[in-house]
Amino acid sequence: MDREMVAYQCSRCGELHHPLHYVCRKCGGRDFAEVPLRGEATLLTWTKVYNLPEGYMKPFLGFGIVEFGNGLRVAGQLEVDQPECGMKVRAKVDVVREGIGQDYYGFIFIQKE
Repeated sequence: MDREMVAYQCSRCGELHHPLHYVCRKCGGRDFAEVPLRGEATLLTWTKVYNLPEGYMKPFLGFGIVEFGNGLRVAGQLEVDQPECGMKVRAKVDVVREGIGQDYYGFIFIQKE
């Protein structure tokens, strides 16, 4: 099943938010429309987290902040062998953490092909 992440666009001023805010941080509006959030993005910064919570079966987890073409910045897992700030990555939505009876989905950024 393909999953999709969305941004939330303020119906009053057009400001994009992710995740959903109850009040637009730009104009105070309270009505939002969903806008698909996918595709190519630019890696702004990244790090590796070594002290992971229980349940992760990896020695570390890559984590990055990217900017989409529409200017929205989001964070997610980074699965790139040699990350560099400014590189183009592709965003996909997949399981970021397995839970008992429920998986958790989020952004995973991979090397652009």
